[in-house]
Amino acid sequence: MTVKSLVMLLTAGLLLAGCDRIDPNSPLGQRKALFKQMLRTSEDLSGMLRGRLAFDEKRFAEGAARLDALSRQPWQHFPQAERDDRSSARDEIWQRQERFQELVREMEDSTAALLAATTATPLAPARLKAPMQRVEDACEACHQEFRAY
Repeated sequence: MTVKSLVMLLTAGLLLAGCDRIDPNSPLGQRKALFKQMLRTSEDLSGMLRGRLAFDEKRFAEGAARLDALSRQPWQHFPQAERDDRSSARDEIWQRQERFQELVREMEDSTAALLAATTATPLAPARLKAPMQRVEDACEACHQEFRAY
């Protein structure tokens, strides 16, 4: 195989590999990015409450505020007609919008409750565990019904 053929083959391979990427500006790309931010923030908060990370009142309160703000953003990127094979959403999400919106409200309510729990200072991890569990349960409920694993 000549060098020219090898270069062309590698170039074609790189171009094809790039075709599977999700456009970060598409609704799918935007909601995936938001969900990743929510996951990272939630993992940090849970880590502080479960002893994997040192508990820091200020960081926890900031994280709760960030999670509450993030929890209100991905839903606008679920346009009714959009279906993408690269999505982790099951087809039922498009057919059962009323139930999906109910779970969205539960998520938003749970993050608001967590944020409200951070206003009583000093923050005590024991008082934050139940509101954090409610957030985790809201995530899990939606995933169980609408996420394709």
